[in-house]
Amino acid sequence: MEQVSISRLVLRRLRDVMAGQGTAQDRLNTIVRIIAADMVAEVCSCYIMRAGEVLELFATEGLRPEAVHRTRLQVGEGLVGAIAASARPLALADAQSHADFAYRPETGEEIFHSLMGVPILRSGRVLGVLVVQNRTTRHYSEDEIEALQTIAMVLAELAASGELVNPLERQQPSGTGQLPARLEGVKLNGGLAIGQAMLHEPRLVIRQVVAEDTGAELDRLRHAVDAMQIAIDTLLEASDVLRDGEHRDILETYRMFAADRGWMHRITEAVKGGLTAEAAVQKVQSDMRIRMNQMTDPYLRERLADLEDLTNRLQQHLAGRPFAPVAAELPEEFILVARNMGPAELLDYDRSRLKGIVLEEGSPNAHVAVVARALDIPVVGRVKDALDRVEPGDIIVIDGDEAAVVLRPSEDVQQAVDNRIKARQGQRAQYAALADLPAESKDGVRVELLLNGGLFIDLPYLDETRAAGVGLFRTELQFMLRDTFPTVAQQAALYHRVLEQAGDKPVTFRTLDVGGDKLLPYMDSIADENPAMGWRAIRIALDRPAMLRQQLRALIQAASGRLLRVMFPMIADLSEFTAARAILDLELDRQRKAGAELPVKVEAGMMLEVPVMLWQLPAMMDRADFISVGTNDLVQFLFAADRGNPRLTGRYDPLSPPVLKALGEIVRAGAARNVSVTVCGEMAGDPIEAMALVGLGFRCLSMAPSSIGPVKAMIRSLEVGTLAEFMGSLTEIPSPSLRGKFQDFARDRGITI
Repeated sequence: MEQVSISRLVLRRLRDVMAGQGTAQDRLNTIVRIIAADMVAEVCSCYIMRAGEVLELFATEGLRPEAVHRTRLQVGEGLVGAIAASARPLALADAQSHADFAYRPETGEEIFHSLMGVPILRSGRVLGVLVVQNRTTRHYSEDEIEALQTIAMVLAELAASGELVNPLERQQPSGTGQLPARLEGVKLNGGLAIGQAMLHEPRLVIRQVVAEDTGAELDRLRHAVDAMQIAIDTLLEASDVLRDGEHRDILETYRMFAADRGWMHRITEAVKGGLTAEAAVQKVQSDMRIRMNQMTDPYLRERLADLEDLTNRLQQHLAGRPFAPVAAELPEEFILVARNMGPAELLDYDRSRLKGIVLEEGSPNAHVAVVARALDIPVVGRVKDALDRVEPGDIIVIDGDEAAVVLRPSEDVQQAVDNRIKARQGQRAQYAALADLPAESKDGVRVELLLNGGLFIDLPYLDETRAAGVGLFRTELQFMLRDTFPTVAQQAALYHRVLEQAGDKPVTFRTLDVGGDKLLPYMDSIADENPAMGWRAIRIALDRPAMLRQQLRALIQAASGRLLRVMFPMIADLSEFTAARAILDLELDRQRKAGAELPVKVEAGMMLEVPVMLWQLPAMMDRADFISVGTNDLVQFLFAADRGNPRLTGRYDPLSPPVLKALGEIVRAGAARNVSVTVCGEMAGDPIEAMALVGLGFRCLSMAPSSIGPVKAMIRSLEVGTLAEFMGSLTEIPSPSLRGKFQDFARDRGITI
C-alpha cells in the first residue's frame, strides 16, 4: 500500500505540472526532477523517439546537462534502446555489467550502477523511454516498476502531443505520401476488391490520467462495463453471421472474454491506484499487449486482438459514445485499414459496403480472419506501416490472392482492376453454370474434384460446387480455436456434424497436424529451430498416444454406420504409420467390445509429404488404403526452401522436372497396386499446375472451394491424351521451370487456365 500512495503523490504533482504554464520542454524538465525525488533516485532521464528510430535524451535530472539533445541511441542500442525494442521494462542492480550496456561519456553515468527503465507507450507504439538510476546496486521492486509504468502513461500524453517533436518529422518526406505504392503482406483471405480507405480507429484520446475521485471512477467503470456487455449481447444476437459454424464459437468465446473477471480486476486495481477509469483501461491494455507480444504461440498472440477490441469498446462506453459507424458517413465501397481487429469489430460495419480489410498484424488463424472468410471478404495481414501510409479516402486495391495492397493506384490501374473484378464475376457465373456438369475432359477422362476444409463453415460449399467430397478435413483448426483440449464427446459431436453436412459424400479426416508453427494454447510447446521439420503431426501423436486415441475414438463414434476415412500426416517412416494404424485398430476393438455401432467401413491412409517416402512407394501402397500427396510440404522439403520465407517466393517452381518426376513416380506406384492417390496441396487448386498433375495421371484432386470452378473449367477444355503425349519427354528438359511450356500448350489449344 505504501507504493500505491507514492504513486498517487507523484501522479497529483505531475497533473499539476501538465496543466501548468511554460513550454513542453520546461514541463518535461520539471517532471524528471519530481520523479527523481519521489522515486528516491539520483537520476531520472527521459528519451523521446525521433525519426529513423532514434532515441534522443530530452531531459535529465542527475546526468550532465550538456548531454540533453546530444546523446542519441538507435532502437536496440544500449539498455535504453533495448527497452524501446522490446517495449518491456528493465530493472538491473548492476547495469554496467549487462551485455547491452552502452557507455556515453558525455552523460557522466559511469558512477551510477543500478537502472530501471520503462517504455513510454501510446496505442501500442513506443514514443520514448523513461529511466531512473542509482549509485548503489539497488534492487527495484515490482511495485516500483509498476509505479514508473504508470508515470510513463502521463509522459505518453506529452510525447504524443506534438509539442516536443513535430509529428511531421516521423512521416514520409514531403510529397511521397501521395504517390502510388505497393505493399506486401500475408494472405488471410483471398479475393480482389477496390474502394476508399477507411481507418479503423475506435480509440479515444485520454484527456485526464489522474483521478479526482477514485470512488466516482469505480462507479463509472462498473456502469460502462454493464453497458458494454449488454451492447455486445445485442450485437452478436442480432448479427446474421451468428449461425452454425466455428465462427459462432469464436464470437461466443469473445462474449465470455468480455466477462473475464481477471481482466476487470486488473483495471479496478489500477483505478484504486489513482488513475481515471480510461487511463486504467489503457494501462491494463498496454501491460497485456507487452506480455502477449512476447509469446511465440500464434493462437495466444491472436487473443490480443480480441482484448484490444474489448478495450476499445469499453473506452467508448466510458466516453458515452459507443462505436457505431453511421451508414450515411460510410463510402459506398470501402476498404478498412486497421492495426488489428477483433471478430466483433468487423460486425460493426455494413458488410454490403465493406469490400476488404488491410491489417498491420494478423494471421490466417486470427478470429477476424475466420469471420471474414465466412463473409467472403478479402483480407491481407502483416502489411507494415499501413496506418502510417494510408490516408482516409485514399483509393486502395486489395488482392487477397497475391497478398498485396496497392495505394492510390493510377486511373489505368483502377480501370484494370475494375475489369478484373467484372471478369471474375463473369467467371463465377460461368463456373456456377458448370456446377452440375462433370469434371470430364474433352476425350472422356474423368477427374474427381474434392474440397479441402477445416471449419464447419466450409461444408456448404459441397453443394454449391458439387464437389465429390472432402479430400482433406484439417481437424487441428477446431483444437486451435479452443482454450482447452476438447473432450471425446465434444470432438465426436463436431465430426458427426461434419459427416451429416456431407451427406453421402466421403470425408477424409486428417488427424491432428499440430506443432511447428501450429501451436495449441493448452499444450506445452517446444522451441524448434526448424519448426516445419520439428516435433509435429504424427510425431506428437505417437509421443502422446492418449491424445491420438481420444481423437480416433471420437471419429469412430461419429462415423457409426458410415464410412470413416482417417489420414495420418507427416509420415517419415512406415513404422509410424504401422503404429498409428495399430492405435486405430485398438480403438475399433474397444468400440466393438462396448457393443456400440461401428463404421460400416474404415479406410486408413497416409500423407506423402516427406521426400524419404519416395524410396518406399511400393511398401507404402501395400500398407495404406489410400495416399494423399501434400505438395506444400513435399515441395518445400525437396527444395529445402521455407515456403513461408518471402525471400524465397518464386525462387523454385513446383513445375520443374525433378518435382514432376517425383509426382509421376507416386501416381504410377498407386496405379500399379490399385491404390487411390489424391493431391491435396496447393498445386491441385492452381489450373496450370492441376493440368500438369492430370497429365501425369492423377485422377483425384482436392482443393479450396474457390478453386473447384477454375480447375473444372480447365479439365473440360482439355484433351488429356494430347497433354500426356506432350509431357512424354518434357521432364527431361534441363530447366528450373516448365511453367512457360505448359502455358504455351494451354494457350495454343484454347485450354481455360
